[in-house]
Amino acid sequence: MAGKPKLHYTKGRGKMESIRWLLAAAGVEFEEEFIETKEDLEKLRNDGVLMFQQVPMVEIDGMKMVQTRAILSYIAAKYNLYGKDLKERAWIDMYVEGTTDLMGMIMYLPFQPADTKEKNLALIIERATTRYFPVYEKALKDHGHDYLVGNKLSWADIHLLEAILMAEECKPDILSAFPLLQAFKGRTSNIPTIKKFLQPGSQRKPPTDEKFVASVRKIFNI
Repeated sequence: MAGKPKLHYTKGRGKMESIRWLLAAAGVEFEEEFIETKEDLEKLRNDGVLMFQQVPMVEIDGMKMVQTRAILSYIAAKYNLYGKDLKERAWIDMYVEGTTDLMGMIMYLPFQPADTKEKNLALIIERATTRYFPVYEKALKDHGHDYLVGNKLSWADIHLLEAILMAEECKPDILSAFPLLQAFKGRTSNIPTIKKFLQPGSQRKPPTDEKFVASVRKIFNI
């Protein structure tokens, strides 16, 4: 039997968090090896296991996979969360790219200068409520199903729930104008594997704080 996937990243959310979400939703147990110092990162680089000298890196099925999108699509396909045909996969990809854009804005907010944070937070809220969430609300309304694609849980749903929870950390009532997304959040949060991941003590990471920002700056020289 193959061992558990092993995730190499810092001890925080960043680009690895969506990978943690997807594995957890698929019911896959995984191990983590945290990069806590500049030396930890250099060792990985010197060992030649980082194709482009970057993390995230996931050891899975005998591979040392890099590039977040490649890792996610591999896991989605492996655990039957990537649609039944090319068209469904294309829809999943489009929805995932949208939530990736929104989550990217939120992810980088704590790393921005204090004098621009308020402006950027306002932009995130504006984009979430006028550009991104209306798309998912309309998708759920138009086809009347519980899930975004093919009436079956997919990577797109897992990514959307992660994005919703991140957006709510920015503004708790951000879904107030989106009743179908509120219902979607309730349904998907109660899927047993996801519910388990949302419990305290899971491998889900807390929101990025100043301590983590300082640690990341030190490790990556930024």
